[in-house]
Amino acid sequence: MDKHAPDAGSDSATIARRLVDARRKAQALPEYPGALPASLDEGYACQDAAIALWDRPVVGWKVGKIPADWEATLGEERLVGPIFEGAIQSPSPRDAATFPVIPGGFAAVEAEFVFRIARDSDPGKFDYTPDEAADLVEALHVGIELAGSPLPLINVLGPPVVVSDFGNNTGLVLGNEITGWQRRSADDLTCETFIDGHLVGEGGAASIAGGLLAALAFALSRCARRGHPLKRGMLVTTGAATGIHDIVAGQRARVSFGEWGEIHCNAIAAQPHGERA
Repeated sequence: MDKHAPDAGSDSATIARRLVDARRKAQALPEYPGALPASLDEGYACQDAAIALWDRPVVGWKVGKIPADWEATLGEERLVGPIFEGAIQSPSPRDAATFPVIPGGFAAVEAEFVFRIARDSDPGKFDYTPDEAADLVEALHVGIELAGSPLPLINVLGPPVVVSDFGNNTGLVLGNEITGWQRRSADDLTCETFIDGHLVGEGGAASIAGGLLAALAFALSRCARRGHPLKRGMLVTTGAATGIHDIVAGQRARVSFGEWGEIHCNAIAAQPHGERA
């Protein structure tokens, strides 16, 4: 049994199985499938159980900002969720990524700046500064987080619930590398998000509280404390640079990163899929 997973009879394990089953069946859950987690630790217990059930390697982590009205109560400003093998797309500039959304669930696109990790982090190190995080970076890319969940009100229910369901993540679309990112001002890294041709958000690296490296430092610290130290080649998103933009099947998203190119994404209805063979 995975060392991070709760006992099979626990509430966390039961909730995790219901969340994972809903994702596999592409079925919405109008209500949370159990008692709402009251803390981030309870949410992460569900997440760890769900990671074990999903049974695919974790190849990256999303970082999301906790809203200010929750931050004081929960004691943390960010949260993390896993990105699994098979959930990362890198389409050519002429092609569009595909975003399978669960009908009746939650789905959104988020413009992202994405770090690639250069080497395994120290499993015994549990706290990182932004400068220490920078030392572990191989590259910085542009991208889109595909945020998705069977729970239509996942964000309304609060960060512990978001954490419990894979951090409200479905996948990642990886775009071009930003060369010489260390020498560039955050104000130079801008982006715009469009849905069906309509501008829905503007922002950039300067929109990320504390900066991109603060988000990476959080991921390194939080994941290490949970027994998931970051590994060479992992990808880490840093937060929604233009906001969280809802999308439904049939709609098309486009994120422009200026000189770093555009990423296109088409939302389609998710189909049921079985457990990994």
